[in-house]
Amino acid sequence: MPQTADEMDAVAVRTWCSLALEALGREREAIDAINVYPVADGDTGTNLYLTVESANQAVEAVFAAHETGTTVPVAADVVRAMAHGALIGARGNSGTILAQLLRGMAGVLAGGHDADHLRRALTSAAVAARQAVAHPVEGTVLTVATVAAEAAGSTADDAGTAAVAAAAYEGARTALEATPGQLAVLGRAGVVDAGGRGLLTVLGALVEAVSGRAPERTYVAAPAPALLVPDDCAVADAEGGPAFEVIYLLEATDGAVDRLRTRLDGLGDSLVVVGGDGLWNVHVHVDDAGAAVEAGVEAGRPYRIRITHFGADRAHPHAEPVQRAVVVVVPGDGLRGLCEEAGATTVLARPGEPPASGELVDAIRRAHAREVVLLPNDAELRHTAAAAAEQARAEGVRVALIPTRAAVQGIAALAVHEPDRSFDEDVVAMTAAAGATRYAELAVAERQSWTMAGICQAGDILGLIDGDVAVIGEDVPETARNVLDRMLAAGGELVTLVLGEDVPDSLADALEEHVREGYLAVDTVMYRGGHQCAPLLIGVE
Repeated sequence: MPQTADEMDAVAVRTWCSLALEALGREREAIDAINVYPVADGDTGTNLYLTVESANQAVEAVFAAHETGTTVPVAADVVRAMAHGALIGARGNSGTILAQLLRGMAGVLAGGHDADHLRRALTSAAVAARQAVAHPVEGTVLTVATVAAEAAGSTADDAGTAAVAAAAYEGARTALEATPGQLAVLGRAGVVDAGGRGLLTVLGALVEAVSGRAPERTYVAAPAPALLVPDDCAVADAEGGPAFEVIYLLEATDGAVDRLRTRLDGLGDSLVVVGGDGLWNVHVHVDDAGAAVEAGVEAGRPYRIRITHFGADRAHPHAEPVQRAVVVVVPGDGLRGLCEEAGATTVLARPGEPPASGELVDAIRRAHAREVVLLPNDAELRHTAAAAAEQARAEGVRVALIPTRAAVQGIAALAVHEPDRSFDEDVVAMTAAAGATRYAELAVAERQSWTMAGICQAGDILGLIDGDVAVIGEDVPETARNVLDRMLAAGGELVTLVLGEDVPDSLADALEEHVREGYLAVDTVMYRGGHQCAPLLIGVE
């Protein structure tokens, strides 16, 4: 049941995040359909959904840590988790601005959760969002946020949080309806601002979280997608704007970020830099993506870098879907390149940050196919992948989920993929190839612990076969040889080695020689996994 206590405590914030995610899930396609500014790439709803999904996951993690206790988390911890989750998961121009709005709110709500704190939080959010955008434009989500804050601030001193939230919602609704008259591109397309529409949805969830009742949604629904963006508008935008969207997280000092803003502002447009306390989310549209990343390297340590070519993405709404595609989760940049060369759409799994279901759904949409084979390559992703597959099926895509548990199983499945044969036959062949591949991984023990192979000490090299520790060694080469011997004792025809970034080629050469000398009929192939990959992945099929 929605939270009905008239305050923004920990439970209300949790409820707000959950309701906002549900609402954006329902309205994502409608918001995507009216996305014409700053780029008509039809992804504002999706980006907002993914941003809120990350915020919601962070909040749920805080509550999960209290499951064994009898009290709920401290409200300040929950709102900070919400803001941090949105920051690290922000996608696109709209998601980045929403992350800053939530961060601005969290800075105030961490100090209290009554109506007055909510008023001041909404004002802080609107100010912070404007400061994050290099060149604020009226008629956008920034205007909607400002008017919402002003409406909330005009409520009576004795008004409760429900009344303040309702006033913010009504102010946002009024501002949203006025956006076509403020921004010419919206007026020509006959739509309201997509980012503002998404913020209104989030504020509607806030009203429901603190009052128990969803507000009446009286804004005009989006017209059919085919009628939204005139062809001349879309073409002009595609030809006139920058070619790439660049997004990355950045660890840097405030002074370095100030210099970065100046540098990126000269390289492109739609510049939004949000965050603080040493962690920032950078978003910019540029023609030279490499220069934008290099600027981040000069400022600090950029990571989780996403570069999107607008030309490819803009073609999708009007292009005929391909018949079949493969979507694969990969644990490193090297494997991503390998799989993309084979024609797959990839999702990068970062250490400690498994992809969310929304990210998998987004990848399925990017594949733009009638039929999709999904390879999660991780046993822990089975429920996430199943949820993504179910959502994609609801959107009319035929999805087959092959429960691959490791990257080497995904490589084996992708190797036998043949899009020209029937979908069922292709899925059966790929499933059989994955199932016939035993997998292993070398990892470094972080602390002393009990394992199926005995007690390991911190720093030991662990050889995991099919997910269980089978070998404990002192160095990588010795442990790798022992793991290979155990796996090949049960037979095999092909060994696949995937090396991490810091592992020398000499290890692959030594292991290939070991296999050649001890197992005459077995071939060996080697790939580079990249810096986010484990030291060594092994597949035997």
